[in-house]
Order: sequence, then structure tokens, then C-alpha cells
Amino acid sequence: MLTRDERRALLFLAIVTVVGGVLRAAGKTGSATGAGVVAPALAGQDIVQQAAQARRAQALAQPLAPGERVDVDHATAEELQRLPGVGPRLAARIVADREANGLFGSASGLARVPGLGPATLRGIGPFVTFSGVPAAAAGPSALPVLMALPSGAPDSASTARAGRGTCAGRPSLNRATAAELMCLPGLGKALAERIVADREEHGPFHDIADLARVPGIGRVRSERLRGLVTIP
Repeated sequence: MLTRDERRALLFLAIVTVVGGVLRAAGKTGSATGAGVVAPALAGQDIVQQAAQARRAQALAQPLAPGERVDVDHATAEELQRLPGVGPRLAARIVADREANGLFGSASGLARVPGLGPATLRGIGPFVTFSGVPAAAAGPSALPVLMALPSGAPDSASTARAGRGTCAGRPSLNRATAAELMCLPGLGKALAERIVADREEHGPFHDIADLARVPGIGRVRSERLRGLVTIP
């Protein structure tokens, strides 16, 4: 038979046990409730953006459909990677060359990209198109059409020939505006603007060879302009 004091002690222990259980349960609930503060749920807008990115990545991973073309003059590096034989590095080089030297305008213009050989050009021929006007004529080694072109695509050789002789006389290399310099063969808007910017920053050109200092011109291209401009 328990004494009165023993019954009180047992009751006290039971109360302590119950209270402890309640506190532990409350602590677990509080941790679950506060988990959102430590690791907040993904915002709705983020979910939408991730879903859009996932759809875009899936679309870019799909092979080109019959008759589908990639516009090389405006496609992103990701879009260019859909072309057969074009990986991330080559796609990045194509975009970098286009930004530095202007639009390709044709298959022969595309041949100026380092690492883009004849086999790759022929392989992507049926899957590309060119919507831009070439900013610079391709070099002599690139003049032959190296791949099958979609109907209506311009040939850079004919484009280069059409560009010659369109200047009204010989423009002055040290006084002509960018628009006036664009009549010269192989000079598009980007290169013409670079010539004017270089002239304003570093002073006049004293010889046609000085054009080689302009980024994207080079010695070969500058020599092609000899006799087509004046340097007073």
C-alpha cells in the first residue's frame, strides 16, 4: 500500500512526463513551421521561369524538322548547336565572328569562321539560311560554294563583284564617313565604323597599310583596297 507521499511523487512524475511529451511535440511542430524561413519555397515566378527554360532547352535538343532552317545571321549559339556537327565551341566561334566582322550573308561568308571546314559546311548546308547582307567579302579560299545552299541564298562571290565599282569615285580614307566607306568591296557597316573610330582616336592614315591597325581589317584586306581609295 502506497503512502500519501509516494502517491504524490508518482503523480508529479506523471505530470512531468506528460508536459515533456507536449513540449517535444510542440518543438517538432515549430521546427516544421519554421522550415520555410530557413529554406523558403520556390517563388511562383521562379517556377514559371524554370518551366520556360526547361521547355526551351527541350526544344533546342530536338533535331531539326524536315524543311526547318536555322538563320545563321541571327541565331543564338544554342540554336546553332542544333545543326549537325556544330558543338558548343564551334557555335560560340560562329557567334563571336559574326559580332566582330558582321553578318555572313552566304555559305562562303560563313567559311571564314576558324574551324568550320568544308565537310561541316556541306553537312549543315541543307539546314541553314542567311537573312543578312554580308558585311565583308570572304577571302579567295572561301569563294567556291562549299555546301549546298537553300534556294535564294546569295553567293558571296557575286556579292563581292556587285560591291566593286559602286563608289562614285575614290573615297578619301581620312575624310569619308562610315556610310561612304561602305561602298568599298569587303567593307560593311561594322568595319566602316571601326575605320572612322580608329581615325578619330589615333589620327589620319598615311598609307593603305595603316588600315591593318583597325580590328578586323588585317593586312590582306587592306591591300585589296589599295587603288580604290585616296589618302590625301
